[in-house]
Order: sequence, then C-alpha cells, then structure tokens
Amino acid sequence: MRTILKIAIAGSFLITSLGTTFISKAAAECGHSERQRAPRQQSLRGQLQFRPASLLLISDDDHESDNGIVGFWRVKFVSKDNPGIPDDTVIDAGFAQWHGDGTEIMNSSRPPATSNFCLGVWRRTGRSTYRLNHFALSSDLNGKLIGPARIREVVTLDQTRDRYEGTFTIDQYDVSGNLLAHIAGQVIATRITVDTPVEDVL
Repeated sequence: MRTILKIAIAGSFLITSLGTTFISKAAAECGHSERQRAPRQQSLRGQLQFRPASLLLISDDDHESDNGIVGFWRVKFVSKDNPGIPDDTVIDAGFAQWHGDGTEIMNSSRPPATSNFCLGVWRRTGRSTYRLNHFALSSDLNGKLIGPARIREVVTLDQTRDRYEGTFTIDQYDVSGNLLAHIAGQVIATRITVDTPVEDVL
C-alpha cells in the first residue's frame, strides 16, 4: 500500500514539474517573441508617421460634388426677343430656394390668385452650371385654372457664388396640353444671406 502511495505521489510530482516546465518555456518564448517584434513595429510606425496624405476626386459630375447653387435667391425674369413684349421688360420676379436634394421652390410676385408658388427640380450639368425644370399651376385672376406652366432655366453661378444668370423659357399650356404662350429671356439672381437688408430684395 505504501509502495502504491509513493508511486502516486511521485507521479503527481512529475506531472506538476513537467507542466510548470512547459508553461515557463511557453511564457519565455512568448516574451522572447514580443521582444523580437517590438523593434520592427517601432520601425514601421516611424516610417508611416511621415507618409504624405492625398485626396482622391471620386466624381466631378454629380450635383452633390458642387452644391454652390443651394441657397435662398432673389430672382428676376427679363424678356428678350419676344414678339409684342419689349426687351428688358420684367416678366416675373420673386424668391427661389434651391435645396441640396435637387429640388427647388419659388414664390413668384404674381398675384396669389394666379397660383404664385411653383416647384422644380435641378441638376448640375457642368462646372458651376445648372439646369432647372420647373412647373406651376396657373390660374386667372378669378382663381380659375388655366393649366400647367413649364419654366426651364440654364444658369451659371459666378465666381463669388453670390449671383447667377442664364436663360429661361416659359411655356403656358391649357388643361388639355395645348400651348397658349411661349416667352423667353434672361434670368438673373442674387443670393440672400442672413445679413441681407430689405432694400436689396425690393
């Protein structure tokens, strides 16, 4: 019985000793490996620290890459080369808001009974150049619906980004889609900011 007990104790001692030896060796190798890697990591960090940064242009065509037209504007539509309408006659004026999502809204100076609010969509077509497609529901002074009016603009933003101008056409249709009138001319707009006084929008 004592012999068996001695063998068991010796076996346990041997297993414990071997386990401790393996753990110590593994820990030593781990520590040794980390010490070997450390100078390489520091060297790599030193190399990356001084690498120059650069920017990559993804797109130059999407309106989101140049939203300079977005904002609040005082607009004026001036007649050019229209039979029966003298040049430089102001056809319409008002306030326009161009939104970053490609939509637009205008409050025209026409009488409210004629439906002086209208809506549009826009797209950037070139460097600081934009195309607008805009619709209104026109009525007469008694509020009777005439039909849809389509306003198209091609405008260019100047370098200050505080003014744009370009061309416009207005096509007025009846409710059946028959063309009733066509007017063309120049559109001019100036940006309204938080500091714009009332004198500048009259």
